Amino acid sequence: MLRVLIVEDSASTRALVRTILEDAAFAEALGDGGCEVVEAAGGFDAMRLLPRSSYDLIITDVNMGDINGLELVQFIRKTERHRETPLIIISTQGTERDVARALALGANAFLAKPFTPESLREVIMAHLPHGRQ
Repeated sequence: MLRVLIVEDSASTRALVRTILEDAAFAEALGDGGCEVVEAAGGFDAMRLLPRSSYDLIITDVNMGDINGLELVQFIRKTERHRETPLIIISTQGTERDVARALALGANAFLAKPFTPESLREVIMAHLPHGRQ
């Protein structure tokens, strides 16, 4: 089973991402029991959850009220446990400069909002740990 941490301060966006990840067709494509989704309502919440468990994938927003997604990426990439965990940023800030900065800090992919379920699934499938595709 794929374990995914969603870090997003918008409850509706978290629910959307969860629904996309838990879709039966996507679960079938993933195989191995589908997806287990853990939600964090912001950067502080994520920093509380990260030391407690391992994740196969982390999806985070950039603009959050407490710790922003770019700060979270920096933290994740400095921790031994999650240094290699694929990290996808979803954000309304999608300029070339924003994308370049996110990737330079260690994000594996950047998806601009609004996004389609298909585009999120494609990005996820492209960045799953080896043997998970």
